[in-house]
Amino acid sequence: MNMTKWLEEVLAADQRKALPVLSFPAIQKMNITVRDLIGSSDYQAQALRTIADETDSLASVSLMDLSIEAEAFGSEIRVADDEVPTVIGAIVSDEEAADALSIPEISAGRIAINIEAIRKAAALIADRPVFAGAIGPFSLAGRLMGVSEALIYCFEEEDMVHTVLDKVTEFLINYYNAYKETGAAGVVMAEPLAGLLSPDMAEEFSADYVKKIVDAVQTDEFIIVYHNCGNSAIKTIDSIVTNGCKIFHFGNAIDMEEMMSHIPDDMIAMGNVDPAGEFRNGTPESVYNKTLEVMEKCCKYKNFIISSGCDIPPLSPWDNIHSFFQAVADFNNR
Repeated sequence: MNMTKWLEEVLAADQRKALPVLSFPAIQKMNITVRDLIGSSDYQAQALRTIADETDSLASVSLMDLSIEAEAFGSEIRVADDEVPTVIGAIVSDEEAADALSIPEISAGRIAINIEAIRKAAALIADRPVFAGAIGPFSLAGRLMGVSEALIYCFEEEDMVHTVLDKVTEFLINYYNAYKETGAAGVVMAEPLAGLLSPDMAEEFSADYVKKIVDAVQTDEFIIVYHNCGNSAIKTIDSIVTNGCKIFHFGNAIDMEEMMSHIPDDMIAMGNVDPAGEFRNGTPESVYNKTLEVMEKCCKYKNFIISSGCDIPPLSPWDNIHSFFQAVADFNNR
């Protein structure tokens, strides 16, 4: 699929279709657990097919499992039946460990499972683009060093942080290129940890590395969607929009209407109905009302797409998810 043309068509469209980060709730329809899902390429591909059948989403977006890349580097992860996996502890705490850090093969850990899942999903879904989910450079480095520690190291151990970033960036270029070969339309790059950095630090420790990845990977047929759900994203937006991406996705910690005023007309921004507060713990009525609220504020911008603020949790009620899409349909019919 020519994604440059697809973007032009989205920008020109009169109807506002939704593109939530929606994959894990498929386990409810499939009667499986998160543990089952992350361990099987067949289950992951079928989950995306299930979501595509169930919703009128603008594109299919695969799992935002931000443990898989750190696991490939050697991190320990915690897996549960009903929650997204998380990274436990850190494996880099000094310059020596950073120098010794090995760049994993693309076949390491569960990486190969996810790549094969996207290959299968791209063959199953022909009516919309299929995006893989993957982590961004500073967010991966932070999981290897420990999230809180990484923020301190940016002040006290800059060389060590850059050593880790150089290695994870090389890995992510290889990883994203492997997704490109599956027939995927692109990758949703989750870089939430950058949302905790000051503008200058976000430029040094995230934006420069994101741009390196985008320059090495992005083509007319394969694009990178940049996701940042941090509360300082608006403060760093002038840097973010220069990273080479053409679509940006923001969380509910920021004012989406204010964010849209910073997005160039030829770029798309998405957000930002609260995934935990609304999709997981809200009601069909509250999700409906919040979705309309965001659309009424932001749809005056032609380059806005309504979405969840981040990955929708696995056990989010499907009545809430359907209510989100009903609100989008009703907005379009008005």
